[in-house]
Amino acid sequence: MEWTEALNRTIAFAEAHLRERLTVADLAKAAGISAFHLQRGFRIITGFSLGEYVRNRRLYCAALEIANTERSILDIALDFQYETAESFTKAFSRFHGSTPSQVRSEGAKKSVLPITPFLPVTISIHVTGGNKMDYEVMTVKGFTLIGFEREFPFGDSYTTLPQFWDEMRKRYFKKLWGGNAPETPQEMAILENGIGEFGICIDSTGSDKFRYMIAGAYKGGNVPEGMTTFDVPAGDWAKFRVIGPLPGALQAVNTRVFKEWLPGNPDWEAAGQYTIEWYSNGDTNSSGYLSEIWLPVKRRK
Repeated sequence: MEWTEALNRTIAFAEAHLRERLTVADLAKAAGISAFHLQRGFRIITGFSLGEYVRNRRLYCAALEIANTERSILDIALDFQYETAESFTKAFSRFHGSTPSQVRSEGAKKSVLPITPFLPVTISIHVTGGNKMDYEVMTVKGFTLIGFEREFPFGDSYTTLPQFWDEMRKRYFKKLWGGNAPETPQEMAILENGIGEFGICIDSTGSDKFRYMIAGAYKGGNVPEGMTTFDVPAGDWAKFRVIGPLPGALQAVNTRVFKEWLPGNPDWEAAGQYTIEWYSNGDTNSSGYLSEIWLPVKRRK
């Protein structure tokens, strides 16, 4: 299970470098997979973003060192990549519910430490249905998308992305889907390019955020203010069929892709720096609503 092994390599690398500056790019290089897919998969499987995981491990290890050594709290804070004692104390108190000084005092008395344990995670995935998922792998020609784009953190994307869709639905789609004529360049572009047919998650230069575009297939012509385009290269895609109301059905299948399909698939692994959602026409609240998740893949060596 190369995907499982990659996540465990990430955790081992982070553990060995808690006292050093760590970037998402560093962790992705250690894992041997793209930063984009690493962050999506890590969050889905562990419940933590990479940044949260590293930060929590540092704060727990720092608490143990404060309680069991006489090193200055400032030196320990600097060791664990905090620039000032103030920023360290604020983060420490928020996580543990007690200050570094309180932990040192209790440690000196050999009493129960007022800290929150946070031990290293070990990834062990039980594959229950990866081979039974409704999908097909097919080669797709390159194409261009046009739409509205924003940047989102990985940590709360299951909440913030539906909010983005709701905002665009109220601002543009409800009016146009109701049969009203377009009045602005943006509304014209929505109709001409079928914006709303796709959603695409795009890597944001290896940070803890990603770009998301509510998009349609670009037919050419003017790109109105507030919109952008993205070129999707040709390649192999695993297309997962989703039946059920949004966003729950789509999010459930997306979770299964990372928890079941990727770890258990002997032939394909994730590729590229993006994933695409495809939406059909119809009532998105219907139990029979059809959508798809498109994951760029490559054959395992």
